[in-house]
Amino acid sequence: MKPYLNSAMWLAVNLFYISVLAQPSSKIKPRMNPPQSDKIVLYQIYTRLFGNLNTTNKFYGTRDENGVGKFNDITDKALASLKKFGISHVWYTGVIEHATMTDYSAYGIPKDNPYVVKGIAGSPYAIKDYYDVNPDLAVDVRNRMAEFEALVARSHKANLKVIIDFVPNHVARQYKSDQKPKDVKDFGEGDHTDEAFHPQNNFYYLPQRKFLVPDNVPIPPGISTFPYEEFPAKATGNDVFSAKPSINDWFETIKLNYGVDYQNGRTPHFAPIPSTWLKMRDILLYWANKGVDGFRCDMAEMVPFEFWGWVIPEVKKAHPSAIFIAEIYNPAEYSNYLFKGKFDYLYDKVGLYDSLRRLMEVHGNTADITRVWQNESGDFANRMVRFLENHDEQRIASKYFAKNPFYAIPAMVVSATLHTGPLMLYFGQEVGVTPTVAEGFSGDDGRTTMFDYWGVPEYQAWVNGGKFDGGKLNKEQKELRTFYADLNKLINGSDAIRNGAFYDLQYANTNGQAAGYNDAKMYTYLRHSDKQKLLIVCNFDLQNGAKTAVKIPTHAWETMGLSAQAQYSLKEIFHHPQTISVVASQGVPVEMTPNSVRIFEIKTAKTN
Repeated sequence: MKPYLNSAMWLAVNLFYISVLAQPSSKIKPRMNPPQSDKIVLYQIYTRLFGNLNTTNKFYGTRDENGVGKFNDITDKALASLKKFGISHVWYTGVIEHATMTDYSAYGIPKDNPYVVKGIAGSPYAIKDYYDVNPDLAVDVRNRMAEFEALVARSHKANLKVIIDFVPNHVARQYKSDQKPKDVKDFGEGDHTDEAFHPQNNFYYLPQRKFLVPDNVPIPPGISTFPYEEFPAKATGNDVFSAKPSINDWFETIKLNYGVDYQNGRTPHFAPIPSTWLKMRDILLYWANKGVDGFRCDMAEMVPFEFWGWVIPEVKKAHPSAIFIAEIYNPAEYSNYLFKGKFDYLYDKVGLYDSLRRLMEVHGNTADITRVWQNESGDFANRMVRFLENHDEQRIASKYFAKNPFYAIPAMVVSATLHTGPLMLYFGQEVGVTPTVAEGFSGDDGRTTMFDYWGVPEYQAWVNGGKFDGGKLNKEQKELRTFYADLNKLINGSDAIRNGAFYDLQYANTNGQAAGYNDAKMYTYLRHSDKQKLLIVCNFDLQNGAKTAVKIPTHAWETMGLSAQAQYSLKEIFHHPQTISVVASQGVPVEMTPNSVRIFEIKTAKTN
């Protein structure tokens, strides 16, 4: 991260950022951005939980005890409610068939060994058949693919784009495709199993060694066990080259081989094209041909960017509008995966999410937000997916995070409005889902379970028996959802947020330059386009309000194409109907309550 900057340096950084944006496109690094006006609002649905109205919620409950949501539960009415809520893309998590302790052998689906499955329902990131869908999600298991295809059609009818997970780094230990096209060879078919590494192998092997199940693998009550056999042992998904991974490893998965010899200096072998590359291209095209509009690529950074740089253009030859989102946590690799790997978007976990989380937990500083955009500006700020919740992260309202879902208000506004890139919400975030008990394999960890069958009470109140009208929400839940709906409405209707540039005003309001301005807890910036100019002021202080006059320096006014000597009318456009008149050189008088946001549209004042 860049060191803390004084006022002059802050101005220099802003000038650099503006100069980059002003360069002709021929001088900027080539990008594969979708049009900026198509700002994405992505809603992640954990598919097997979304429509489940069962309220039993037994610890380690079976499918029949705790219930499971179906593709068919995501009805026209549900999708219409999401569209009205302001969503543009729906990410259906857990679509592709994965390992599970639920027995579907009566339908010709091989039974999985519970020693290599996490949770009764299983992890959606331990793929068992890339060419099939999760039978849990079908009303008629034999008709499961048609039910998924109908969901895609319903989503498109509601004017929603469909995203699904692509899990390229690893597969379930008992991977075997029984639904692949007849001319497709399965993963591992034809591998040289006596060689630890071969460029055309799909897996990494530990020759002459038997796989050993980790110690203390939890087996839920009532689940029958039988010995698990794997010989020779294969490397585990999180790059563990041991015949006996630990319980903390991704022991239920096998690492896929993309032509990198990890045990000999990570030497690449990309010519001829590795078998795994070709098979994965065909899998992506298979789903794209079913109408899937894009892919959230699980742990994309564990797969060489050279593969992505080859496969994404291959898919886009046939599906030019397909989007690819990379789950990635190493900022040092961002450029490689965007410009060489050709991803459209990356997760912004270690940048903005972590910075905002610290503020919400009362030990952060808004200077971290500035450092985030400094590190990203000019290259990929508009290509970062901003979020505060997803299936991997703890729920905002949980005791392990903010403890109160309303404490996310300033953080969500920053996430949604800092740049033109995508915003992501996790189902139930908007009604304050609060896990309070152990739900199965993952225990009591503040997350909604990934691994087990469960009903989500707060979301069930929104579903309201299939009406999807929030009829059973309490007053606080309704207020929270209204905030999220209003935020989505704002970003969908604002030209400055969807298309405009960004200007950080912290440098003009630090070190006592604006009386009453707490520069550690307040964050202020401009979003501006030719059509609209916005001033956004956020107060992250949960205990204290503020009364100040926000300084907007001459350079900022001029950057927006306005005069620093004129008088302006500022109309509040988010939750506080107010209009104030200001003289540019005198600052903008703002009164903030604790944990609050003010958003003003700047307009030239009318003169008599």
